Amino acid sequence: MRILIVNPNTTSSMTEKAATAARLVAASGTEIIAATSRMGPVSIEGHYDGALAIPGLLMELKERAGTYDAAVIACFDDTGLEAARSFADVPVLGLCESAVATAGFLAQRFTVVTTLERSRVLIDNLVHRYGMGDRAKVRASDIPVLELEDEASGAIGKLRAEIERALREDGAEAIVLGCAGMTDLARELREIYGVPVVDGVAAAVKQAEALVSLGLSTSKRGSYAPPLAKPFIGEMSRFTPMQAAG
Repeated sequence: MRILIVNPNTTSSMTEKAATAARLVAASGTEIIAATSRMGPVSIEGHYDGALAIPGLLMELKERAGTYDAAVIACFDDTGLEAARSFADVPVLGLCESAVATAGFLAQRFTVVTTLERSRVLIDNLVHRYGMGDRAKVRASDIPVLELEDEASGAIGKLRAEIERALREDGAEAIVLGCAGMTDLARELREIYGVPVVDGVAAAVKQAEALVSLGLSTSKRGSYAPPLAKPFIGEMSRFTPMQAAG
């Protein structure tokens, strides 16, 4: 089984962090393939960044078609998830959807701790969309994404402080890390706080493995039907849909 981990931002160190987390949990017969978008923002913080990250994400899926059995989009905003599911004929998983589903198996109440306030609002909307709005709260820890790459930034202290507030004030029984850049911290934080700490990369990889093993993929009837063939003009001409990828 081959799972493609696509980082929709252009920071390769974040890709490697996600790939390492994926390989730690992948089954012995699973190959993790890591890809970094070659166009778009260096980090995804809000709607504008996310919109401009989608073409690069889709290009990686398109150019690698046929080399993977499932794909994971390594951004907690689930950037481009709907478009990717329409394009690909293999399962495509997003970190937020995978993480909150996993947390729901483990706790009645949980808190997602993310980076900036603009990301908190976006993720809160996703949590409600995924049916977990009554069980989950989303908190921002005031950390720019790229500060998670800098050990001297103080980002980890801010993250821990927000987790402690979640446990104290929200009655959280589990914590979800709301950024792919936090993926390497899950095990340590689990040991420190003694509650389940869910990393979206790990959750998505295991769910992708399950779907492939079950022989299941995204329905192509209705909303995720392949894009209709039509001209795309200008800079977007390279994305002209001809047929679904595989």
